[in-house]
This record gives sequence, structure tokens and C-alpha cells, in this order.
Amino acid sequence: MNEVRVRIAPSPSGNLHIGTARTALFNYLFAKKNNGKFVLRIEDTDADRTSQAYIDNIFDSLKALGLNWDEGPDVGGPYGPYTQSERFDIYPKYVQELLDKGFAYECFCTPEELEAEKAEATKNKKPYVYTKKCEHLTEEEKEKLRAEGRKPAIRFNIAKAQKTFHDSSILKFDDLVKGELHMDTSLLGDFVIMKSNGAPTYNFAVVIDDMLMKISHVIRGEDHISNTFKQILIFEALGAEVPRFGHLGMILAPDRSKLSKRHGATAVSEFVEKGYLTNALINFVALLGWSPSDGQEIKTVDEIAADFRINEVSSSNSIFEYDKLNWMNGHYIKMLSIPELKERLKPYLTKYDLSELTDEQYTRLVEVTYEPLTVLSDITDAVPYFFGENVEIDEKARETLDTETSQDVLKTFIEQAKDWEWTEENLHEKLEAFRAFYKEKGVKPKITMWAIRAAVTGRICGADMTAILAIIGKDKTFNRVNSAIKQAV
Repeated sequence: MNEVRVRIAPSPSGNLHIGTARTALFNYLFAKKNNGKFVLRIEDTDADRTSQAYIDNIFDSLKALGLNWDEGPDVGGPYGPYTQSERFDIYPKYVQELLDKGFAYECFCTPEELEAEKAEATKNKKPYVYTKKCEHLTEEEKEKLRAEGRKPAIRFNIAKAQKTFHDSSILKFDDLVKGELHMDTSLLGDFVIMKSNGAPTYNFAVVIDDMLMKISHVIRGEDHISNTFKQILIFEALGAEVPRFGHLGMILAPDRSKLSKRHGATAVSEFVEKGYLTNALINFVALLGWSPSDGQEIKTVDEIAADFRINEVSSSNSIFEYDKLNWMNGHYIKMLSIPELKERLKPYLTKYDLSELTDEQYTRLVEVTYEPLTVLSDITDAVPYFFGENVEIDEKARETLDTETSQDVLKTFIEQAKDWEWTEENLHEKLEAFRAFYKEKGVKPKITMWAIRAAVTGRICGADMTAILAIIGKDKTFNRVNSAIKQAV
């Protein structure tokens, strides 16, 4: 194979997992680095677990990440169809080829018989390997079994393939990530390639699809390593060129357990919904097992692709550090322009009536609140005091307001501020003078401002106080301060 062709082949049995997104990204980077093709194939043979909603989620998530495919179910290509369930009429031809070559045979064993074999192996404390009892059935015996109503599955003859193409029972291949891997294939047992109902199994269908789609490199998770040995033998038995394989380490949670929902978001769509920027996600995911040559972690996808080398991907597992992702996402948020931020934040402000604010006020709100954000959804809880007439006073703010000093500050504020010009520039000047006034009385400036902030926002920390007062306006400010005074009486 001269042209680099890679694929991502998710099963639509759930939303696109961040681990699958990492696999997709590394395939995409490899293709981009080598001027190759990136193929999307949907492996939907598990009809009971397949959902159109999950298929749509795969499409949407990959597109959101900017991982656009060159060939796939929606864009077509020269080797379609790219949905496995639409390819069922393709597989029988190759099953028959393996039967004709002696690399496969019919198996009439019932599920009950197979379970009995497994139980016997367990009893003897041995790993279960199919006994091959159907390998040498005569035609007469097969006809008798068919007459009983049995429909055969088709099994691949491991020993025959191994003996034909290799000198020993040890199969080796050079993994793009992990180096040389080997396995004694006698331990695998003759596995089913086509079920009795005519449906192909994963290990068979994926070989046929990769072969016909001319896939040159298969980059996937290390949980597929045992499958790879099986698939190599099928490729060889069909006389097809074997792709190069590379297996990525797992992505683990911070506690080094399998990453799951109990640790936080795991699906790409969940991260996007929470307000993680897709370029931050791509940047972060790229670092799960790979390091830039210059040590600079903040990079665009084009910069990552230019630097990416599959042989430099770590063979070890990677830790998904949510704190690092949050830091990186916060960095990317700060890189957004204010006009872009205004639009990006609107979906997280739907519980508030933005019509209360002019465009100028909304712009200023964004300017004074975006810096601490780690995800866009943080804005929801950062701005409630900009909206509505009243505010909910939290516990710390209540403690602040219930002091004699705070009440004195608020009463004095009402008295002095009634004549203030309510612009941000003037408010800044007046508040500075107000703090100085109370400092002369022995009150620390922060205590003075805590009192006003607690009354106006219901909190003792938040955005710039001058900006808050200017945005919410004089009337609303006075109403809230007066309310805080009355509640303390």
C-alpha cells in the first residue's frame, strides 16, 4: 500500500467517548501528517444496541472537534458503503473463499454444547479453547446435523493459517506504538467468523472492510491487541496485504481506574455541553500519550499535525487530568474576542432575561466576568445578581450584613450615593473616596466594599464592583441596599 489510509470505526452503542475521540484524533493527525485519507466507518452490526441518535452523536462530535473525514457514510467515497449493516451481502463471498481454501470450517455445536465445554475447562482449571470437534465432520455427518435443524456457524482454522504462513505457533508483528508484540496462537482457539444466522462477527467483518477499503494503517486502543493476531491471520488467509497496526494505551481516571461517568464527563458531547471549547479539547486530548517536540503544550491542530509522529506516542496508559483540562480550557476562553464570547455564553444564560440589559451593558458584563471562567457554563452561576430586582443572600454575605459596621456603611452609602452620577468612571471615583472616608474611621477598605457587595450581589466576591453598579443601575442598587438594611433591623 502506497497511500496512507486510516479509519475510525466506532460502534453506535453510545455517545462518542473521549477515548474514541483520542483514537480518531491520532488517526486524523497521522493521515494529515502523511498526506493520507481519514475514513469514517460505522460498525453497527449490534442491532440491539445501535441507535440513530448515537450515530448522529458520533457525526456531530467528530465535526465539533474539527475531525472531518475524507470518506464516510454521509460523504461517500470509492469503497462504500461505509456503514457495516449495509455491507452484509459482501461478506459471504469471503467466507466461502476461506472454506474453499481450508482456512475455515462449519461448526454445528449448539450453545448448550459449547457451554458444557467451557464448564469442563473451568472445572479442570484450564483456559477454554474450542475443541475443534467439528473440523473433520464428514459430509454425511453434516447432512444428518442439518436434518436435525442445526444451522452451522463458520469457524476460522487458526492452526491451519498459522502453519501455512509462519514457522511456529508464535505470531509476531511490529506495533507502531508498542514495538514487537507476539502471541502463541494455539491459545486463541478457532473462533467464529460467521454466526449461524449469517451475520459476520467483528473480527471477520473488520478484516474484509479494511481490506476492501484499502486501509494501510490501523491505529486503535490496546484492548484490540488480541483481536489483531486473529485479524492478521485472516488477512493472510485471504492473500491480502496486512495493514500496519498501532495500539494506544488506555486513558485512565486520576485515581488510575477506568475512566467513567463517576469521574465526570466522558462523552465528547458532554464536554461540549458543559462549555469546553473544542480546540481546547483537541489540544488536551492530543497530549494524552503524546508530547510536542518543543515542549510547548498550547498548539493548534495544524501545529500538532506538523509535529505528530506515531512512533513517539507513549505505549503507557495516560491519566485524564480534569484540572489540566480546565486550566487549558480557561486559557482558550481568554483567547476569545469579546464579541465571540458574547455569542458563546448566550446558551448558558437562558435562565436570565438578557432583554433587561442593553447590548452595551451585556458587553460590559462579559468583559468583567469571563476571566475566572474555566468552562463556559460557569457563567450561569457567576452572574445572577445582574438580573431581576432582588438577590439571594448567601451565608457569608448574610454574616457580613448582620454587623453594625456593615449596616452603617450601607446607610451612609444610600445617603451619599443619591447624588452620584451613575457612570462607571464616576462610580469608580466616588467609591474610592467612600472607601477612604471609612478608612479614616478605622474600617478596612475591603470591609467597606464587602458590605456593599453583599447587599447588591448577595455575595462577598465577584466581578468588579464599579462595573456591577453601573450595569444594574442606580434604582436596582438602591432597592437592594435598602432591602439589606431592612432585613437586618
